[in-house]
This record gives sequence, structure tokens and C-alpha cells, in this order.
Amino acid sequence: MLTDKFSTKSVQLHFVLTVEANHTSARPIGIVHVISVFLVEVVFIIACRSCSVLLVGLLRIDFAMMFIGVLFEACCLGVFLCTSALYDGSSGVVDLTASNFQSKVINSDSVWVVEFYAPWQVCGHCKAFASEYAKAAKALKGIVNVGGVNMDQHANVGAPYGIKGFPTVKIFGADKQKPIEFQGSRTAQAVVDAAFNELKKIVQHRLTGKSSGYKQSSSGSSSDDVIQLNDANFDSMITSSDDMWLVEFFAPWCGHCKNLQPHWASAATQLKGKVKVAAIDATVNTATAQRFGITGFPTIKMFPSGPKKLDEDVVDYTGGRSSSDIVQWAMDRLAENAPPPEIKQLLNNEDLKQACETKQLCIIAVLPYILDCQAKCRNDYLSMLKQLGERFKKNIWLWTEATTQTALEESLGLGGFGYPALAAINARKMKFALLRGSFSKDGITEFLKELSYGRGSTAPVKGAQLPAIVETFPWDGKDGELPQVDDIDVSDIDLEKDEL
Repeated sequence: MLTDKFSTKSVQLHFVLTVEANHTSARPIGIVHVISVFLVEVVFIIACRSCSVLLVGLLRIDFAMMFIGVLFEACCLGVFLCTSALYDGSSGVVDLTASNFQSKVINSDSVWVVEFYAPWQVCGHCKAFASEYAKAAKALKGIVNVGGVNMDQHANVGAPYGIKGFPTVKIFGADKQKPIEFQGSRTAQAVVDAAFNELKKIVQHRLTGKSSGYKQSSSGSSSDDVIQLNDANFDSMITSSDDMWLVEFFAPWCGHCKNLQPHWASAATQLKGKVKVAAIDATVNTATAQRFGITGFPTIKMFPSGPKKLDEDVVDYTGGRSSSDIVQWAMDRLAENAPPPEIKQLLNNEDLKQACETKQLCIIAVLPYILDCQAKCRNDYLSMLKQLGERFKKNIWLWTEATTQTALEESLGLGGFGYPALAAINARKMKFALLRGSFSKDGITEFLKELSYGRGSTAPVKGAQLPAIVETFPWDGKDGELPQVDDIDVSDIDLEKDEL
């Protein structure tokens, strides 16, 4: 009777231990472990049979068996859990889990070497590599962090990195989102060498300011147009230039930064010669990042054209993240910060080409002939045009005198309503619009607003190209004078003599 009860309890206990161990490890128990547990149970049964006679007088057999069974199960389960880990606290290998991987590895500026392993009962290669890996961890202490992830217990940690076998070692360097897989031999020296190679890259980036964040973009735009800044050259590069600057503060591991990269490179190419477009790795150049309060990535700052005081003149970028958004925002700010355009007299072909081919709109005013509108009259018109130029800085403003450029007037249909007259030309589309309202500040303002809203009436340029410009001399700023006519001496003419 007593033997049967002990045998029954033994079978139940073996089943509970097997299920519990499998639940804990999420893998089948190795044959060595099963045999060892079976042998321990046999010894336990024999010991219990000898001791049960003593227990009968003190406790009921069922209670005694339940109490001893629970103790045995707890002891065996504890032994199994203790032996499932490869590294203890003295190994130098940091235990990485689902709760600390992000904070310790991903959010760290340091290099991490991480082994993804399975317990020794399942993975013999992991057990064989453990001593070499621990040796590498001790050699790299204080230089490179070395950690391990038990994939039986924290499989979700390794899932994003495509772990397919054990042990797998990944090196998390500058770009934490794209760790490098260790391909060397499973020796301490090979692990140390790989760690130092990645460490060297980061040190080189910090020394030169060059980062792997900008290479050839998928859109074909070259990163060569994106200026690389660092702590050492940031101030000198920007303050020595009168250009407007757009600067992206990025982190190599930042997904949003990677999405922005091709757009940023494309914008740099489109803005070349107008706006300087730059990038700085904020994880490497921390002094500059802290100076401008960078707390998220990517962060874009604008430094306006002209003389700059960096800490005072910096402006937050508020546009979209496509290349077209970036270009549009930059050109709008450039126009706002640009000095008012010069109201220039049209003197030759080069003047017309520079004015109309570099801007979306060029404005051409045709002022009355100088004898019809003397210096004061003309200067009043020019002063009004200058005030309009301050408001509409994106446009280039030209003026000419009536009938001086007849071919241009004819191609634009100017002069039919008298002078002064005004036309706006879009040289890219070879279209123009005529001012049909009053030649006044309010009239021209309304005309240009209508064009900006797309509501103005336009027509194609005659001949689909701008005509040649007649070279002329600049106005001297003086009143016009009637041509002098020499007096004819008629004293010696006999008015009475009829001669043919």
C-alpha cells in the first residue's frame, strides 16, 4: 500500500517537473537532464520508503507525501533554472532582457557587443563559446559594453534582428537600428578585434565630423551637396558666409532621419547656389546639439542670410519633410530676409536674361519718354516701384523708357494703353500678364496678388521667346532737353530773285 502510493506520487511528480520545466524554457528538455531527474527521483523514492515508517506515526501518509513532493519539485525546478543561464555576475557579460535592452543598448552612445544565445542544455555551441565570450567581456571592460540575451526567455528582443541560429553576435555601433553581425571565429580575440573596428569608426566620425548618415540617396540626389558640419567647424562655416543656412541635426539610428535623408539631399541639390543645406550628427557633436537645445531627431534650424549671431538669429524650421516642402519653405524665408531688389534699367540682353530666367516672375515697367515725364516725374515712379519691390521681393524689377525697346513692347503687347505700362513675365512658361488697371501702388499690388493666386489673365509671349534687346545708355538722372536747332542765316538770300 505504501509502495503503491509512493510510486503514484513519483509518476505525478515526474510529470509535473517535465511540464513545468518545458513551460519555463519554451524548449524540450535535453535527454541528459531527463535522465538526471529520473535518477534523483529513484533515490528519493528509496529514501522515502525507509523514512515513511517514521512519518506514519506522526502525520497522515497523504499529507507527508504531498509535503515532500512539493519540496522536491521546488528544489529540482530551482536547479534547472539556475543552470539555464550561461553567464553569472562575475563573467563581465551584462544580462540583457526585454525590460532593459532599449535603455541600455539602443539609447546608448556606446558600442555594444551582444550575444543572442540559448541555454547550454539546448545549444552546445553556446556553451562552448561562453568562456571565450566572457574572456572578451573582461578584456573590453570599460571600453566596449558586452551583453547577452537569453533567447529562451526573451525571444522578442532578438526578433527585430532576424536571429536564426545560436549563438549569434551583433555589434551595435553608431547606427543602433542596423547592428553589424559578427562573422569572425568564436574566440575572445576575434570578438575584441571586431569591437575595436566599430569603435574606431565612431572615433573617426567624431574627429572629422564625417558621418555615414549621408550617402547617395535613393532618389539619385548626391549627398555631396549636403555640407557636413561638426563641433569644430560649425561656427566658422556659418558665420563666415552671408548665405542662408538650413541645418539638420540628426542621429544615425533615427528612423525619421533615414526617411528624411533622400529628401534632404534632393533639396540641397535644388537649393544649391541659393541656400546652404547642411547636416550634423547630434550624437557625435554633442556640444553643438546641447547649445541649440536639440532633444529630438531630426531637428532643423535656419540661420538667415547676412551677418549672423548664431545664438540669437537661429530660427526653427516649420515646413514639411518632402524635398518640395523644404525648397518652398527655404525660398520663402530667403525672400523675406533678402534685401529689396534693385529697380534696374534694362540696358542689354544680359539684364533681361538674368532677371527673367532666375526668378519665377520678372516685372518690366515701361515709363514715359523723358520729355513727357521729366526727372522728378520719373523718380516718383521709380520710388513707387522700389516700395513695391520691398513687398514683392521674390520678383526682379526692370524698367525701360517708352519706344526704346520696341521689339519687346510688341512681343508683350505693351503701349496700347499709353505709358506708363507694366508687364509680368514667366520666362519658364513663356507667358506674360499685362497691368490693365491703374499704374499706382495699389493698382500694381492688386495685379501681382491676383497673379500669385492664379487668377490673373495671361497670354503667350509672341514668337515663344523673348526678343533681342537694343543696347542703350543708362539714364543720367537729368531732365530731358529738346534737341538744339542751329539758326539759319538768311540775310544773303534774295527773296525777290526767282531761281530754280
